[in-house]
Amino acid sequence: MKVLTIDKKEWAAGIERTKSSYQVFGPVKEKEWHCFKALGKDEQPDMTYTNTRLSPKFLVQPQTEPMFTYTLDENQPDHHILKEVNKDLNQKAVVGIRPCDASAFLLVKRNFDAPQYQDPYWLKAYSAMTFVGFACNDPCSTCFCTSAGCGPFHEAGLDVLLVDAGDRFLAKSLTDKGNAFLAAAGWSASADDAGKIETLRQAAESKIGSHVSTENLKTKETTQVYDAPFWEDTAFSCINCGTCTYSCPTCWCFDIQDENRGTSGVRLRNWDSCMFPLFTIHGTGHNPRGAKVQRVRQRFMHKLKYYVDKYDNGIQCVGCGRCVRLCPVNIDIRKVCNQMNDYDPAACVCPA
Repeated sequence: MKVLTIDKKEWAAGIERTKSSYQVFGPVKEKEWHCFKALGKDEQPDMTYTNTRLSPKFLVQPQTEPMFTYTLDENQPDHHILKEVNKDLNQKAVVGIRPCDASAFLLVKRNFDAPQYQDPYWLKAYSAMTFVGFACNDPCSTCFCTSAGCGPFHEAGLDVLLVDAGDRFLAKSLTDKGNAFLAAAGWSASADDAGKIETLRQAAESKIGSHVSTENLKTKETTQVYDAPFWEDTAFSCINCGTCTYSCPTCWCFDIQDENRGTSGVRLRNWDSCMFPLFTIHGTGHNPRGAKVQRVRQRFMHKLKYYVDKYDNGIQCVGCGRCVRLCPVNIDIRKVCNQMNDYDPAACVCPA
């Protein structure tokens, strides 16, 4: 893995050159927030940003995704036949993605790339992506990535790791895709010692003051945590807005619906949320999670217990802190995680 030094004076020209080989996405400020969007000619990613309000998961799993079209017109030879919508599978580069968001794709991939159930829409879109990560020199106060199996300089899921070193970027190529992107940029880059990246990594990790405890989650009896007395208090203020799930980079829930206009129709896949009352309603009208506390408990049990039990490889969270920052009623996953981790039903201990 090589490390290159890129003079910031040459940065913009290199990004422009990559647009001949990739559709380039990057962080752009809109009003008071940053978001990822396709970059037009002479448009550059804003590398001064901290993090985006929504994660870039929508680049692989769009909020609304047409899957099939059909016609109900019986005068047409192909009526009542689903036709798959053509997808744009040209190569795309996401420049400036934070390491936590890139790592989140690997957690989500377990859902869409299960051996017996593979989702071709997600997998093909993901395969077309090149992730050019941007290390966090100054993490947010709500970031707890280092205790969630990630970190401000984490490399998993990235093709290139970029590090801001003042008047230059340090670029660490991690995959063949990364090598191809750097070659397309054509920067007159020089080789650099990776020691500078290590120094900056240690400095960044020392700034993270927020942590969660997860070491006991695996050994907890699932039903005991499920029946813990703190769920009512946790769910009390929730308004079921879904902000936590829509902003979370590791949430993947969706619904499929048909929309008709006249005799034409389209089958769509749309983001959905386990926090919505209608999410689990049955055709009979029965809802196994009809109460708010059941839905709140499901969200945290899925990320912090069911996922742990199934994969035994960390939690389904990368510690980006979005749900902490954006929840309008201040429900905090860090507090809930620590409660679950420390809960002792035998001693009737329910951590505050």
